[in-house]
Amino acid sequence: MRQDIDGFLNYLRVEKGFSSNTTSAYANDLNQLATFAEDSVAGKGIDNPAWDSFDRAVMLSYMLNLKERGYAPTTVARKVAAAKSFFNFLVADNKIKVDPSKGISSPKIGKDLPETLTVDQVRLLIEQPSKINTPEAKRDRAMLELLYASGMRVSELVGLNVDDIDIKNGFVRPFGKGNKERMVPVYPQASQSAEIYVNDVRPRFVRSSTEKAFFVNQRGERLTRQGLWQILKGYAKNIGLESKVKPHTLRHSFATHMLNGGADLRSVQELLGHANISTTQIYTHLTSEHIHQTYDKAHPRAK
Repeated sequence: MRQDIDGFLNYLRVEKGFSSNTTSAYANDLNQLATFAEDSVAGKGIDNPAWDSFDRAVMLSYMLNLKERGYAPTTVARKVAAAKSFFNFLVADNKIKVDPSKGISSPKIGKDLPETLTVDQVRLLIEQPSKINTPEAKRDRAMLELLYASGMRVSELVGLNVDDIDIKNGFVRPFGKGNKERMVPVYPQASQSAEIYVNDVRPRFVRSSTEKAFFVNQRGERLTRQGLWQILKGYAKNIGLESKVKPHTLRHSFATHMLNGGADLRSVQELLGHANISTTQIYTHLTSEHIHQTYDKAHPRAK
């Protein structure tokens, strides 16, 4: 069973080009599925269970078990989706004849709107590092500026190499899902913060001439997603926004503010690196809410 999972994960990495984070998420979900499958046949005298013994009834029991263990509907839906993709792979690879998840619907979940900050809140957050005159603060200012200027994912920001930033012309080249690259313009102040960091700070931290990472920690190594999140959370806490700020809050705020400013949906889709415009359309609900609030405040008959 576990060997089949390894084969599927290799397929996701090599043929589908999935990131290591996405592949790891699949690995966790599918190994949990395998553990449940093994436990379900433990009392049936089957020493080496295979996936062809995992039928529709076991799949339904697995879903019920997830709910009974208190997993959120979104988590259950993700785990079921992982199982469906895996079984589809096994059928295509002739490892099983019948997909045990076929015809089973994932839990219905509401689509939460992403949390965003106001323009003033973003400005306040970005200005926090400037109140601390340290090399780390200059690095942090550059990171926050680039996150909001480009709408990059956190993983894309920490994945940047020195050659991925054109400070002179104001462009950054993030690599998104499936290692797909895109060119994103950034405003002058973000370029200026990046230039200060790369000239004054990065040389202090980097210990190896072969280090390619643009953003590094005090040890001169590539900054991690977890490290960036802790930095962001610290600044948000200082201004009372800890509960509102998540790793992708600046990305969501970037998209919403661009649309509020008149950018068209296709352009925002390209800047964010979304494969499908339907993913970008969620931000139109946020701008619609903004329009309603503005209307209610301004129209004399709306009061």
